[in-house]
Amino acid sequence: MSGVRNTIVVAASFGLEAVVRTELESLGISGARAEDRRVTFDGSVLDIARCNICLRTADRVLVRLAEFAVGDFEALYEGVRAVPWKDLLPGSPAVTVNARSVGSRLTAIPSVQSVAKKAIVDALSGGRASARIRESGTAYDVELSLRNDAASVLLDTTGPGLHKRGYRRDAGEAPLRENLAAALVLLSRWDESRPFADPLCGSGTIAIEAALLAARIAPGIGRSFAAEQWPLMPPEVWRDARERARAEERRDVRPRIRGADRDGRVIEAAGRNAKAAGVSGLLHFDVAALEAFRADGEYGCLVCNPPYGERIGSPKEVRELYQSMGRLFQKLPSWSLFALSAHEDFQKLFGARASRNRKLYNGNIRCWFYQYFGPLPPRPQQ
Repeated sequence: MSGVRNTIVVAASFGLEAVVRTELESLGISGARAEDRRVTFDGSVLDIARCNICLRTADRVLVRLAEFAVGDFEALYEGVRAVPWKDLLPGSPAVTVNARSVGSRLTAIPSVQSVAKKAIVDALSGGRASARIRESGTAYDVELSLRNDAASVLLDTTGPGLHKRGYRRDAGEAPLRENLAAALVLLSRWDESRPFADPLCGSGTIAIEAALLAARIAPGIGRSFAAEQWPLMPPEVWRDARERARAEERRDVRPRIRGADRDGRVIEAAGRNAKAAGVSGLLHFDVAALEAFRADGEYGCLVCNPPYGERIGSPKEVRELYQSMGRLFQKLPSWSLFALSAHEDFQKLFGARASRNRKLYNGNIRCWFYQYFGPLPPRPQQ
């Protein structure tokens, strides 16, 4: 890994592959290829560190170690064992194998994981009979993906998913993952020169992600990653990546970001989360119902994740809420509105067809991101 180009795989949720690729381009990484739920490129160990620290919308960052054809367990064993594990996992590594299978003849996941683990142990131990390794050292998570007749062996560099920024101490009911919230902000075309609002903010995740974006604060700047413990990724790589990220921060920015919710308890939680994220001075939360919303300037973006009636909100409450959202939007002619919902009748209840829809997943719930584009701000006079 160190000193060579690696095939880096950035895992992404369905529908966000292009957003992740755009983020990679903003980091100066070219040649990224968007695939199904992942974006792949060739990069260095510094790129691995920067992706973990800086990507807002990705799920995790992995290194692809091998790809090979697999039709039976013998081919699986030989393919996994051929990976240069002794060079990659020095000492007495604690290895975990996670597998998934789509369209493959090998469907018994426990057996797939067992065969792969045996292949790794045999490679590390030299193939001695009844070989074992102590597994008292650094932890490594190996991801084995079987798709049709092909196997892909990957090493997870992230550890806990990238949505775990570390700031959300109070999640509230049906919380939106932080990386999905960041994606909604990026898809809204918002920038810090325009007002931003989430009048159904719950514990504040969307507004907080908007504030982190406005201040250019890297989402992973305050957390650790699995690969920080690996000898092949020395501490100076991570130090360099964090220094680059901090050099990009804009602490002088003053965006107009507001969040509101009728529940005072979740607003208190939102305030605590914003403080933990280091952005409490960049946004404001109010206890207020949707109907009380008033625009703070023109050409704003309203981005929200209203109840779907799946986990919170009765069907009647959800219908009335969507109707109220439609009436509110009619009073905001210069604003754009964006709503994530799994409700099939959202547009009918809202009273208008969206400018664009995008299928996304909130956890395992299939949703649509309804995008109602208002006018963009006029360009400044030259």
